[in-house]
Amino acid sequence: MSPSILVLGAGELGLPILHSLANLSSTIIPPSSRPTLTVLLRPSTINSPSTASKAQELSSLRALGITFMAADISASTAAELASHFKTYDTVISCTGFSGGPGTQLKLAQAALEAEVKHYYPWQFGVDYDIIGPDAAGGLFREQCEVRQWLRAQQKTKWTIVSTGMFTSFLFEPFFGVVVDATAAERKGKKMIVRALGGWGNRVTVTTPEDIGKIVAALVLGDHKTGVVFTAGDTISYEQLADLVERLVGKEERVQREVWDLEYLRGELGKDPEDAIKKYRLVFAEGKGVSWTQASAVNVQLGIDTTDVERFLLSRKDVLSF
Repeated sequence: MSPSILVLGAGELGLPILHSLANLSSTIIPPSSRPTLTVLLRPSTINSPSTASKAQELSSLRALGITFMAADISASTAAELASHFKTYDTVISCTGFSGGPGTQLKLAQAALEAEVKHYYPWQFGVDYDIIGPDAAGGLFREQCEVRQWLRAQQKTKWTIVSTGMFTSFLFEPFFGVVVDATAAERKGKKMIVRALGGWGNRVTVTTPEDIGKIVAALVLGDHKTGVVFTAGDTISYEQLADLVERLVGKEERVQREVWDLEYLRGELGKDPEDAIKKYRLVFAEGKGVSWTQASAVNVQLGIDTTDVERFLLSRKDVLSF
């Protein structure tokens, strides 16, 4: 009997993981042995896609032979989710944090109750073991607790894929690291590049497309367990500023600023529940947010990934150069 894989969600990360699983499976596995692929989506998403682009995405999944399961994670209990999971060998959570507090624990509980053979939780981010449950007011407490649960049992194998920041997040205006100087009313400047904590601080980033390729390789071939790390690039804020300057043109068109720990702690103190300000502080503290590319599983598996420069050259709209 062919193995079965269930992916939870088809958003920014779920979609490339599904495509990579289908493409790699068709490349390396004989037709009679290929795994079945299913994606869990809200009933409303399946029956009434919110946009034309979402409808096209669902059509692309159907064309790859991926089947749909209708379920609402936020409205379901752990026991109800376990009943959905129990017929699958591998479950990969790509739900993000949109489900709200408690969702990741509920999904982990469901996977363990269902005794799925292999679980990939939503841990596609920083090294929560190093950062710990109390950083930035407990921002990652739930993620740390999921790890405790997985380590405390033996029946379900698990793999945590630590990816660092999604590469595009560095350039999101709301994050504030690389922003349009015109929008910030900095006359004579084109871009502002800000260092979180200091110019020597480093951050590891990976694109969702690369994460999809890596996860597919792990699920279909390598089967590593425990915590693994990916790295499309590991870059300091100084290197990032240098790169932006080189791509946009004249050096004087880029303004460099430092948001140091004192400033970021003060900002968080003004609005203690602001998740973005919590994220900035965690990255400024510089613990558990970067690792060497040599230690990355994509390097070990020989998977080509996209560094920050290649990302920007493929997305010239990001810097408008």
